[in-house]
Amino acid sequence: MNTTYSPPIEVRALRKSFRGQVRVDDVSFSVGRGRVAGLLGPNGAGKTTTIRMLLGLAQPASGSALVLGRPYRELESPGSTVGAVLDSGGLHPARSGRMHLRIVAARAGIPASRIEEVLAEVGMTADADRRAGGYSLGMRQRIALAAALLGSPEILVLDEPANGLDPTGMHWLRQRLRSFADAGGTVLLSSHLLADVQDIADDIVMIVDGGVAAASSLDEALAASNGDLEGFYLAVAGDRTGVR
Repeated sequence: MNTTYSPPIEVRALRKSFRGQVRVDDVSFSVGRGRVAGLLGPNGAGKTTTIRMLLGLAQPASGSALVLGRPYRELESPGSTVGAVLDSGGLHPARSGRMHLRIVAARAGIPASRIEEVLAEVGMTADADRRAGGYSLGMRQRIALAAALLGSPEILVLDEPANGLDPTGMHWLRQRLRSFADAGGTVLLSSHLLADVQDIADDIVMIVDGGVAAASSLDEALAASNGDLEGFYLAVAGDRTGVR
């Protein structure tokens, strides 16, 4: 009997270079079920590149990025396994939010009945038929989140999902992600909003200059910094903020 446990997200010794410059260097971490992990680090540190490799959008030079023990591209139903938000710029300005979701659902083989459910969940029902070119950044972000939730995934991978959200939207997002994890889901969240990360995260992974500078539970990080996640971040990042 095989009792080997594969965490929902497992990154092993990832390495990636662009034009001869190392962007991600020996990055390893995992995220367990029922956990929210905050992926932190300066701009250009390698966070988005790591996420893109996890989602099969970039090929690592070495190492592996696994979802439920398999590369993303080998998942039988990726849209129903992982919900992802990489940015809110994927909306065609001439399409409505509802049409965007119809296209996403059709491509992923997700029932169209889910569209109205996720629109209501993200508070976009009233504006769903407006052209995306007239959306605010926060509205675009809500539609991106709706698309991530369409397949009722068990894992969420979110790159700066709070960009453009007003305080009400940010409060909703914090509650939604926390309840998602508390129900057994897994969340990997890249964010510069340290107060929000401190409110919802169980674990943190800090990437600086392409490598993991710290990986611990949030409680351990706070204990090392008198309860101040910003202080922990600044102590770890130090002066190593060169863009890669």
